[in-house]
Amino acid sequence: MNDARIDRRLFLRGMGGVTAGVAAATTLSACGTGTSRSVAGSGGKGKTVVIRDSGGSYGAALQKAIYTPFTQETGIQVKVLNLDNAPLLAQIKQGRPQCDLINDSMMSFTKYAAQDALEALDRDRLKSLKSARIPEAQTTDHAIGHSFYGQCIAYRTDAFGGKKPTSWADFFDTKAFQGGRAMCSPDGDLPELEFALLADGVPMDKLYPLDVDRAFKVLTRLRSDIKKFWDSGPLPGVLLSRQEVTMTTVWDGRIADLQKQGVPVERQLNGMRRQFSGYAIAKGAANADTAYKLMDFSLRPESQAALAKAFPSNPSSPLAYAKLSEDERNALAGAPQYYDKGFDTDIDWWLKNESAVTKRWLEWARG
Repeated sequence: MNDARIDRRLFLRGMGGVTAGVAAATTLSACGTGTSRSVAGSGGKGKTVVIRDSGGSYGAALQKAIYTPFTQETGIQVKVLNLDNAPLLAQIKQGRPQCDLINDSMMSFTKYAAQDALEALDRDRLKSLKSARIPEAQTTDHAIGHSFYGQCIAYRTDAFGGKKPTSWADFFDTKAFQGGRAMCSPDGDLPELEFALLADGVPMDKLYPLDVDRAFKVLTRLRSDIKKFWDSGPLPGVLLSRQEVTMTTVWDGRIADLQKQGVPVERQLNGMRRQFSGYAIAKGAANADTAYKLMDFSLRPESQAALAKAFPSNPSSPLAYAKLSEDERNALAGAPQYYDKGFDTDIDWWLKNESAVTKRWLEWARG
């Protein structure tokens, strides 16, 4: 995996049906599935923490912004493991997880917790939880949210004669805003039912439980104008730069590079769907004490700000944004002036309905 969000099959559905696959995964885990890297410590001999992350550019940013400074401050060596959900869960069920701390989606952690695969957190050992003012909505008995990504609209600024789309209603209006559209497939992220409902006038605070029939009715109106269903982060930008579409759904940090290259694109954050990533400790972790220390360090506002400078992640700590320059802050969808434009994904609703909705989505997409 090259990005924290690139393969949402692993992060959002990777735990589904995994119990049946534990036996197969056992062989993989016994062989040490995955890759690891380490940060050499200065001091702290014998102290180690093993963290699972997704590697790639996100992993490199974590190394620079979090792991190396943590080792420099504490002397604790950080070892990094890139491992998928199924073999990791198999290891935990065997009582010998390779990692101590897990960096994953909060949705995945809900699935882990349901299978008793995570340690119950002792919040008194996480001083940054209060000092960073992590929102209560992003804390559970087993996991703490450290950042989010937003799914929003991206569009070509030269496509509509000077008009700018301001809502999902504009995204679905191909008469006023002509041109092809692109939307995400379930291989990339959760089906985008919320956007169809917002386009049809449902208020953000009344979205859940989702009216699935109404959402698909709205989606069907747009079906013939959808030129591509994307399944990876870079693809929406490619479609826009090639002018294959004039508007697309997108992960919010994905168009900054295009703008730097001079491609006339912009994002619209009204109605943005937020999904959080977080930290949890594997059940039976060999180094639980150092796992708490690394989690606490990572949740600090200054640590979250450092990561935001290295990678387009949106800190969960509202205090982190004050530690960024105005330009850095304004580039993030989590900045105070944008936050109320979006909504949090209802994880519980999606856990109950994702399988059925995805099946219906696939039938709808085939036309």
